This record gives sequence, C-alpha cells and structure tokens, in this order.
Amino acid sequence: MNQRAVRRAVTAVRVRAVDGDGFLDRPDKLVTEEPMEIRVHGPGQEPRALAVTMRTPGNDFELAMGFCFTEGVLRGADDVDNVAYCLAGEGEQEFNVVTVALRHPVTLDRPDRRFVANSSCGLCGKTTLDELEQACDPVSDGPVVASSMISSLPDRLRTAQTVFDATGGLHAAGFFTPDGDLVVLREDVGRHNALDKLIGNSIAERRLPLSDGVLMVSGRVSFEIVQKAAMAGIPIVCAVSAPSSFAVDAANRFGQTVVGFVRDGRANVYAHPERIDVGT
Repeated sequence: MNQRAVRRAVTAVRVRAVDGDGFLDRPDKLVTEEPMEIRVHGPGQEPRALAVTMRTPGNDFELAMGFCFTEGVLRGADDVDNVAYCLAGEGEQEFNVVTVALRHPVTLDRPDRRFVANSSCGLCGKTTLDELEQACDPVSDGPVVASSMISSLPDRLRTAQTVFDATGGLHAAGFFTPDGDLVVLREDVGRHNALDKLIGNSIAERRLPLSDGVLMVSGRVSFEIVQKAAMAGIPIVCAVSAPSSFAVDAANRFGQTVVGFVRDGRANVYAHPERIDVGT
C-alpha cells in the first residue's frame, strides 16, 4: 500500500468523548469508506461499469482484479492487459474509478452482471448454488494442518493489521502457509473486499491457485467469503466468528474445510474436518 493510500485509508476527525460526568474534545481517526466503481473492457471495447463497492482506499487495483476474478470475468494474470484509474473529466481526482483492460472480449449483457455492494456484505451476482458450481471447480485436497496452528491465527492476523491499530474499524483477510507463516494480508472496511484484495495480489504475483495454505478472516464466514475462496482454490477457511448455513452448504459442495469461532484455543469445524489434525 503506497503512502497516498495509507493516508487515505484513515480519516482524521474530532470527537466529543464522554468521560465520567463530563466531555472531552479530542482528535480521533476513522477508517475511510468510499465508493469505487470497477469498469472492464476488452480489445476495441468501450469500458463498461461492472460494480460499485464501498471500500477502504488502498490496493484498489488488487480489489478490481480480485473482484473480476471471483466473478469469472477474468481467469488469471494472463487475461489482464492493464489496470488504471480513470483520470478523465473535470474536478478533483478522487481515484474512485478503476478500469480493468482485458486481453479478451468482455460480455456484460446479463442482468445480474451489475453489482452494488456495501461494505458489510458482498453481492456475488449468483442466484443459486447450482449456478456457482458450474463456474467453480471443487478445491484440491490441500494440506493437513495442526489444530494448534489454527488456534494461533487470530493473534497472527491481528498483529499484522497496521491500519486497524489506527482506527479499530477494519476487517482483514490473511493467507498463511500450513506452518502459520503469513504470505499476504489485506485490510478493508468490508471483509469480502479484503479477500478480493488478497486474491488480486495473488493474481499479480501469479500465485493462483492458493491451494497450499489457509485463509483466516476477521468476523464471520459468509457465503461470499466461501465463494471467493473457492474460486481462488483455497481449501481451508477460518474465522474468529461463525459461518452462515449457506456458507457451510457451499463449503461442503466445494470440498472446503470451514473452521469458525477460532478463539481462546478452541474452534468449531463445520465442513471437511479431515484437513485438521487435532493431535498437534
């Protein structure tokens, strides 16, 4: 994340804090939340809007590529010709429009190919789990990991959250090796955006599929988290909170391990427990 992005990820405010029976005026910091429009086009095509998502500025190109990948618009790094901010128009440039130029034609004629996602819940654009199965293969066997390593992930995730320290208001997605070493972490006001940024980084670094490690997310495991992780080939998804029933149904279909309530040395395995070794 460059310095401009770091600066914009946090917004300075003044607050009146309640302190006992009185008030205390003091400075504070909030996580920045702004809309970002993702546009796509192929050779000879005009850019067209694919999505508008509320996100924390920073790693915007990764977010755009990750979203395009998890929605099946691009298949990998070789599909991407260029990613850039839209700088046309008058007035102050807010860097809130990102265009992804692909090396193949893009079709956006389907009515469900228009997305508006808020920061708390992503919209995947798929109406049924059966339809999603047509676009996403089951994940590979992946590693078997120690339960003790899983228990350590919340602290490892939290330690690496730099912007959270300033605001206390960010979600995170981290990808770890089977031994618990952090490979990449991304933060955002939305947990699904954090995962898209992580996947976008993996596209840029040509690491996909992410079949050799573990995903740890803050908050809960929604269907969108499982869907995006499955598209990236992630076999194990862990979270500090609970999964939804639809997330577990999806994980069972895709062969993913889902672990929830990872805290205080305990965890619940909701799908495919064979990848968790409780003896270590």
